[in-house]
Amino acid sequence: MRITILFGGTNKERLVSVASAQALHRALPEADLWFWHVADTVHDVKSEALLNHQRPFEDEFDPGNRGIAFEAALDKAKAEDRVLVLGLHGGRAENGELQAMCEMRGIPFTGSGSASSNLAFDKTAAKRFAAIAGVETPVGIALDDIDAAFAEYGKLIAKPARDGSSYGLIFVNAKQDLVAVRNAAKSEEYLIEAFVSGVEATCGVLERSDGTIMALPPVEIIPGEGAFDYTAKYLLKSTQEICPGRFSPAITADLMDHAHRAHRALSCSGYSRSDFIVSAKGLIYLETNTLPGLTAASLYPKALKAQGIDFSDFLRDQIVLAEKRVDRRG
Repeated sequence: MRITILFGGTNKERLVSVASAQALHRALPEADLWFWHVADTVHDVKSEALLNHQRPFEDEFDPGNRGIAFEAALDKAKAEDRVLVLGLHGGRAENGELQAMCEMRGIPFTGSGSASSNLAFDKTAAKRFAAIAGVETPVGIALDDIDAAFAEYGKLIAKPARDGSSYGLIFVNAKQDLVAVRNAAKSEEYLIEAFVSGVEATCGVLERSDGTIMALPPVEIIPGEGAFDYTAKYLLKSTQEICPGRFSPAITADLMDHAHRAHRALSCSGYSRSDFIVSAKGLIYLETNTLPGLTAASLYPKALKAQGIDFSDFLRDQIVLAEKRVDRRG
């Protein structure tokens, strides 16, 4: 099949997607490049244009040519027997809509399918399913109860319920922060939780083309300036990401077990990455990413490297897995 890296997207995580595509293309130099523009068009991109884009986390990518309508591009992918390597994050790329459009056409693609993508993208629903699997989750708070919860817990955290947490993350440390949450909740649904103190950690899970599923070494995160938001993830050099994390053998084993449980409970496929807080009372689950970042500096590739898995080998095996899934569906 013809390998095509699809990157960009119509949501606010499109900048990260460009950086992921750069890493993907270096690992798959033979792959075609398709850019999903905010105008909902898809554009052919030359290798040089992508690799020479110097500030992907800060500057918009310009494909420099006219594209075709997004659904027409998917029809083309089917007609030309393409397999899509998804260098996408958030929005319609991660909420299951893109996956459903591909599944209806029989187009193979990397990552989880439409149902599991939609479930994981809804943080409230994902927490319920993770809890069914025996994974501890933080206390949820209704918007109407935010004042009482702040008085009880002293510190809260709020984030978009159906989007990536890199953007829109609000730490409620003072009463004026309650106003910020209410204002943000006017434009999109917010998930509000009691703040849990502890060490931030994330753990990837990998499904191989032979059907085996394994958890990767956990990553310990020490955010620059205290919050692991977009700036801390991609722009601050003071953020530390240590893999394997400096956890005890028991905590490491628990992180890997809980990530594996979340992956299965949400019916993820291909690969996923679940985020946790290592608190004094144990592990607290935050969310699962079905399309985690794949930039040269992202957490999932760090975990692959720690496990001794070459990034290119990982991608090629995901392509085989994607093709097998289409064959099984017939």
